[in-house]
Amino acid sequence: MSQSDPSDARSRPGRAAGPERLAPLLPLGEPVEALLRKAQFFVPGTATPDHREVRREGGRGAEEFYRERWRHDKIVRSTHGVNCTGSCSWKVYVKDGIITWETQQTDYPSVGPDSPEYEPRGCPRGASFSWYTYSPSRVRYPYVRSPLLELWRAARTEHADPVDAWASIVRDPAKTAQYKSMRGRGGLVRSTWTEVTELIAAAHVHTIKEFGPDRVVGFSPIPAMSQVSYSAGTRFLSMIGGVILSFYDWYADMPIASPQVFGDQTDVPESGDWWNSSYLMIWGTNLPITRTPDAHFMTEARYRGQKVVVVSPDYSDHTKFADDWLPCAPGTDAALAMAMGHVVLTEFFRERQVPYFTEYVKTYTDLPFLVTLRQHGDAWVPDRFLTAGDLGGTAAQTPDAASQTVMVDSATGEPFLPNGTLASRYGEAGIGRWNLHLGGVDPALSLYAASAESVAVDLPRFDLGETEGGEAIRRGVPVRRIGGRLVTTVFDLLMAQYAVRRDGLPGEWPTGYDDPVPYTPAWQERVTSVPAQAVTRVAREFARNAELSRGRSMIAMGAGTNHWFHSDQIYRTFLNLTMLCGCQGVNGGGWAH
Repeated sequence: MSQSDPSDARSRPGRAAGPERLAPLLPLGEPVEALLRKAQFFVPGTATPDHREVRREGGRGAEEFYRERWRHDKIVRSTHGVNCTGSCSWKVYVKDGIITWETQQTDYPSVGPDSPEYEPRGCPRGASFSWYTYSPSRVRYPYVRSPLLELWRAARTEHADPVDAWASIVRDPAKTAQYKSMRGRGGLVRSTWTEVTELIAAAHVHTIKEFGPDRVVGFSPIPAMSQVSYSAGTRFLSMIGGVILSFYDWYADMPIASPQVFGDQTDVPESGDWWNSSYLMIWGTNLPITRTPDAHFMTEARYRGQKVVVVSPDYSDHTKFADDWLPCAPGTDAALAMAMGHVVLTEFFRERQVPYFTEYVKTYTDLPFLVTLRQHGDAWVPDRFLTAGDLGGTAAQTPDAASQTVMVDSATGEPFLPNGTLASRYGEAGIGRWNLHLGGVDPALSLYAASAESVAVDLPRFDLGETEGGEAIRRGVPVRRIGGRLVTTVFDLLMAQYAVRRDGLPGEWPTGYDDPVPYTPAWQERVTSVPAQAVTRVAREFARNAELSRGRSMIAMGAGTNHWFHSDQIYRTFLNLTMLCGCQGVNGGGWAH
């Protein structure tokens, strides 16, 4: 049968008609009319005489629910306090007291022509936040572990005073074991706000009466989540004499190295400063996902020449922005950063001195300070900072001498007491001296050139597993005796720890970058899987850019490098890079958590 035979269409109605089969439809043929007549039983409505249209009336009442959503009563300004530091400003449309939908505010003040604007700020998670607000799975009531609630209710029937009721529970070892042993096993049951408020208050009062207010230790939501909740919680603990924990004390994704090193909690630049960086390493944070409203500062800076290096074990959302991708194995970031530090110290401190770097570390870091050494077996180990109290004479008589650390004047070789130490901060004699002005004195960064004496120092080795009383690596440092003690500088210890060889010093030293001795690029390759040549190139570029731009090299880091045991040590390897290259405190430079 030919393809154009109309009987083909009649005998095979399921087959799609080609262009040559459209002709029988104009005018309508009998089969088509029959088909359209039958269709009216599946699509209710009144057909036109030619059966080309079906007209329906009514039946669209369900659409009113959809349309009512857009008939809002008012618009309010709000944000999403969900531990997101974006704090984006949103227009919230309200209908009968219910959030119906949200759009981004567009009235942020302009930052000027030299930087991208902050708005529009927001992300898909924020736009859909009203769904979370009214989610049936949202917790709206207090829950208590069932064994504890049963004990509490029984105790309240026996004791009129809630404090006595709580005391009857915690003083009974069998009862306390009954509910404490169930922790982590679920079993939470719904209670009332009145009941749990009384229980918590009774526990607080009993603890204060029995042990003192300082045994009440608390944590409230962080300011980034809710400033009101944070203030209420910390104010309550302050008023009762309790102890206020920092959220850094227990959060898994907060950099505890920050208060350890700087004394501040993530005192880092705002996201707009990413734009000012000319070399950006994204290390352990997925900016397009974790900082969606701010990620454009990074993506746009690439068009003005910024180089982006991503360190990530996976090819994730942010990796596509990278000029260089270092696929570091999870949890091995410290090895990678140590190898980079080895390159920086070798090429920018040993092979040649960069005046900007040298001046920076002498002024803003502890690298010039003297550290005492103590004998340990047939070698030495670092002990503590040398203080004015160790010097004897008039220096030992200065106020707070035990807290006054010491440097060496590079011109005279004599020790001197700089400003800005703990003694200046906490002693009355330090009033007006809490600054880093060196008073024209140039401190010696190293004792290497000025000393003919050196000793071998045992330093911890972190790549063999056990380190407590375990493996160590022996390397030499230049020393001299001051105040009857053998001392060296922090910088000299750092050079030894990073395996930067200097002629004449004893110990185990690598022959070059290709020697797999801790902590060379070749050594880290076995640990991280990142090629040694890539590590060497990126470290050299990071430092060279900082030299040319006076510190505009930046590391944006995050929880990806923080969810590890001893993550503070991982962070310190990053911070060493930013401080050795004079980046900290510079717009477009430093660490940006």
